[in-house]
Amino acid sequence: MEIDAAGLVLGASTGIGLAAASGFRVFLPPFLLSLWFRLGLMDLNLEGSDFELLTSDMALIVMGSASLIEILAYKVPFLDNALDTVATPLAGLAGASVVAVTLQGSDPVFQWAFAIIAGGGTSIGIQTATVTGRGFLSAVSLGAANPVFSMVEDIMSLFLILIALLAPFLALIGIFIASGVLLSRKIRQLEVEKEPNH
Repeated sequence: MEIDAAGLVLGASTGIGLAAASGFRVFLPPFLLSLWFRLGLMDLNLEGSDFELLTSDMALIVMGSASLIEILAYKVPFLDNALDTVATPLAGLAGASVVAVTLQGSDPVFQWAFAIIAGGGTSIGIQTATVTGRGFLSAVSLGAANPVFSMVEDIMSLFLILIALLAPFLALIGIFIASGVLLSRKIRQLEVEKEPNH
């Protein structure tokens, strides 16, 4: 089933929001997307597609269990740092996958190129920032602040998922604003580094 231009923009917005959430928690966005499909709240037909498995009972059980284990494991200081080594590449895969699912029915070349570049890039960018933050907190607080940092990540992931599923255009606008803020900070930091020392 082909999707129209409005469906393409809606799917891309939803996917990018879910990809951003995958940067905080790898399994939660695909799990809640799967649940969304099962509840009939997603206007996208996955029957006969490569993603049909996403709507199965087994997918819900496996991704739900993986989400719970991931959320709990990130509450253990230093185990969370070790998990980051595995979660970073998985975040890219999860980000690309959720975007590809939400663009099902579009041209496959566009679907996968956008999924890999925008979805994978978004989730890996956010995951990299959280790895840096967690590493800093681990060093400064000897891991004591890590569970709090993890809870903030859980909340951010859930918030982004809900916005992506309920109001995808808001998710897209929020991501653009956050990216602009981060980019402007980086540019200012580079300008300060270039200034000659007096």
